[in-house]
Amino acid sequence: MARTGRPKKEISQKTFESLCAIQCTEAEICSVLECSEDTLNRWCKKTYKMTFADTFKNKSQNGKASLRRTQFKLAEKNAAMAIFLGKQYLGQKDEPEQQADSGVQIIDDL
Repeated sequence: MARTGRPKKEISQKTFESLCAIQCTEAEICSVLECSEDTLNRWCKKTYKMTFADTFKNKSQNGKASLRRTQFKLAEKNAAMAIFLGKQYLGQKDEPEQQADSGVQIIDDL
């Protein structure tokens, strides 16, 4: 008995993971892969045994790590990036230290 209906959409796992790594939205991924959100979700469940949301959360971490590596490398030559990373990760601030004034004098001229 022959099967009828539309053939299954072939989705490139490598392309999908690359799009996740650069933080594309679900709609953008579907546009590039030329499929619907429902099709993408079914494919994720079949391929990764997870929903799209869980798969995206997992696969987008590679892109975040790559971006972080690039930022740290850039901070070696760019003072602005070094300052930004210092604020983000080391709790550094632009505020100057406040000094207590020990010579306060109160004048009452009533």
